[in-house]
Amino acid sequence: MKPCLLLSCAMLLLCSLSAQARLALQASPVEAASPEATALAARIARVEQGLSTRVVVKGSLDRRMNLAERMAFHRVPAVSIALINDGRIEWARAYGLADVAGRRSATTSTLFQAASISKALSAMGALHLVEQGKLALDGDANRQLASWKIPQNEFTRRQAVSLRMLLNHGAGTTVHGYNGYAPGQPLPSLLQVLDGVAPANSAPVRVDAIPASAWRYSGGGYSIVQLMMTEASGQAFDRYMKDAVLDPLGMTHSTFAAPLPDSLSARAATAYDGDGRAVAGSSHVYPESAAAGLWTTPSDLARVVLEVQQAEAGQSDKVVSRGMASTMLTRGLGEYGLGFFVENLGDRTGFSHSGGTEGFRAQLYGYTRSGQGVVVMTNSDNGAALIDELLSSIAAEYGWPEFAVIEKTAIGGDAAVNRRLAGEYRLLDRPAHIVAEGEHLYFQSELFGSRRMQLFAQSKTAFFMTAQDMSIRFDRGGDGAIAGFSLVRGANTYPATRTR
Repeated sequence: MKPCLLLSCAMLLLCSLSAQARLALQASPVEAASPEATALAARIARVEQGLSTRVVVKGSLDRRMNLAERMAFHRVPAVSIALINDGRIEWARAYGLADVAGRRSATTSTLFQAASISKALSAMGALHLVEQGKLALDGDANRQLASWKIPQNEFTRRQAVSLRMLLNHGAGTTVHGYNGYAPGQPLPSLLQVLDGVAPANSAPVRVDAIPASAWRYSGGGYSIVQLMMTEASGQAFDRYMKDAVLDPLGMTHSTFAAPLPDSLSARAATAYDGDGRAVAGSSHVYPESAAAGLWTTPSDLARVVLEVQQAEAGQSDKVVSRGMASTMLTRGLGEYGLGFFVENLGDRTGFSHSGGTEGFRAQLYGYTRSGQGVVVMTNSDNGAALIDELLSSIAAEYGWPEFAVIEKTAIGGDAAVNRRLAGEYRLLDRPAHIVAEGEHLYFQSELFGSRRMQLFAQSKTAFFMTAQDMSIRFDRGGDGAIAGFSLVRGANTYPATRTR
């Protein structure tokens, strides 16, 4: 796309976003007369006007940013939010354009791909089968598989894979994530996905580490769970999930069907890459449904948050019992329970999942006991950075300390050091780039969008980012040269190797 056209699109988008933001705050005359409605409108406005990066350099000016401006800056055409407070959906708003070319506005009924948030719902569906006695959480998963078996090798002979391990990402299974398929491309069967056989475009799902020895995220493991669920239920995966999870929770705007039915396509957001270009065919199809196949809205996903909160409190059992909800929210390996990332916060537990498919980024977060949470969905590869900024604003407004802005101290950049660090790296089987421009150093990876993020030095080998709460530590080889780096995000560390 030509630069002038990009600028025109950005201006069009900014004008549309401003109109959407104004409309979001309008209320009917009756509502406007209500003090509660007025207070809520003011609260939403503060969220819209209070965006900040999660990390700031100590001593820099305190900058709060506008949602519409940040959407234009990040080239995120649409964002949709559902905010949970006091055990209910307090408000839901959508901003921007679900489709830029058609100038179709996003609404709270616009469908987005939930990507890996699908795993949380799939885990609930699997645990529902466990409580029905149709699946066992522990024991050899191969005893619960008929049409395909986990191939045996030196690792599985030392420890069998269980459903619990698969749901926790602790089974030692391969395939981090899936790329999806453009509309019109042949779709593989689940067995073809598991064996990496054409037309599948992913590697075979295999065990290459001792099960239960370490945590490693694996979409491939959830494809094994998908097969276990279809065989145990005797239903197609999308039909089972509709009957067992979506319908009981009132998720009327959600489906695991792949591809998306024509009847729902008109309500689906178009996916956009990091440069603002529409993904060919509007979006990719993910037949790896348990791992990444859900289409939904933030308000529907908010019902998942509410159900987990209520089940954990013993107030609902629409999908899982109180005991099983507690099991889901108990950490196994890593920071993960069964289907959710879990944070033990003393008086409450935080549970969350993020998601990213081609042209979509999303985040779900909830607290037990406090009745609070949020779901944010976007239709851009750059959506994660915007979501982080929104969470900082929401946290400031609602008093969530886990997303409070963090100050970090930086030292001056060193051009000579930066030149030695710059190069091409491999992170989670994807290219990553370290770029030096004099005293400034930058990190870029498609895992986090197309925009490069500035690295601020804490030492000659340790750096942090402000765009997202991540840091990088460079590692030297035996010859003293830079051999790779470790990217630290939360309690997890992801190694990268230098390729050039």
